[in-house]
Amino acid sequence: MQFIKPDINIDIIGKRKIGFIVSAGFILLSIVSLIIHGGPKYGIDFSGGTVIQVKFESQVSIDKIKTGLAEMNIDKPSIQAFGDTKDHEYLIRTDMSEITEQGFSKKIQESLTNAAGSNAEVRRVEMVGPQVGQDLREKALFAMFYALLFITIYISGRFELKWLLSGVVAAALMGSVYILSLLNMSIPFLIFSALIVSLVLFWFLEFKYAMGAIVALIHDIIITVGIFSLFGKEFSLPIIAALLTIIGYSLNDTIIVFDRIRENLRKYSKNPLEVIINKSINETLSRTILTSTTTLIVVIALFVLGGGIIHDFAFALIVGVFIGTYSSIYVASPILLAWQEFGRKKS
Repeated sequence: MQFIKPDINIDIIGKRKIGFIVSAGFILLSIVSLIIHGGPKYGIDFSGGTVIQVKFESQVSIDKIKTGLAEMNIDKPSIQAFGDTKDHEYLIRTDMSEITEQGFSKKIQESLTNAAGSNAEVRRVEMVGPQVGQDLREKALFAMFYALLFITIYISGRFELKWLLSGVVAAALMGSVYILSLLNMSIPFLIFSALIVSLVLFWFLEFKYAMGAIVALIHDIIITVGIFSLFGKEFSLPIIAALLTIIGYSLNDTIIVFDRIRENLRKYSKNPLEVIINKSINETLSRTILTSTTTLIVVIALFVLGGGIIHDFAFALIVGVFIGTYSSIYVASPILLAWQEFGRKKS
């Protein structure tokens, strides 16, 4: 089966400025949305609170559920229908994290049954304290930062044979982050500063492949977080797992294109870098589209059929596959050309 002809020659690099404008627009929209909403909407995993899953024997109204919760002094709960409508199942979220005393499940079951006029069954109660939520949030940020950092070591070593230099840079950054974290600096500010310093070091140390890959990955994460903010979706531990999956997926696409660029640089060393990058992207375009399409079929099936538990996880993956495919074509590779155009050495 062949969707794209082997000799196709789309002028992708010629349209790179349009790609940069589109990316800048999405990033700006994401930042504006995050500012308006006061940052990401953290789930109970990160902000602390309690989630209660309850099933009723028959259809009940959300107002009656709120009445039952109010009798338990649970104010301002978030109530969401869960699963199939005929199951009469709901997820109740509250930012209160000190309500799971002994016998709590039985008390809330009786309160909801009386208020709703339908037998209620409490299926699970999960509580996360505020301090635990903050610790989890910080560890999640560090996990993404170190994932990006180790990726740069791999890219620099594989494509530019700078294993030792990239290892020294990574060790210096890790040490700096650790020392600054002891000064009680804000973790998001700390990670953001470390990423900026990383990009500056990559630029001056000529880690051009690593720089292209890391810019594309930061681009993917910012836009995915922004889309979550626009749709009012919560960030929880499964979403962090989805973001790390997106990093791996996007990086795989980028490495395929970088590999072909490196091969073509040896074959057509007299051609301009712009022509070589364009040729390499076109040669891998069929593989990129086929891989993305088959992956999308799987994650869309998870989104539609997987149920409420993995709904947001699948949504994050759908967004990530689209953004990751786009960035491997219109962000990562054009960064190599931008690096050269700003007066660096030719590849």
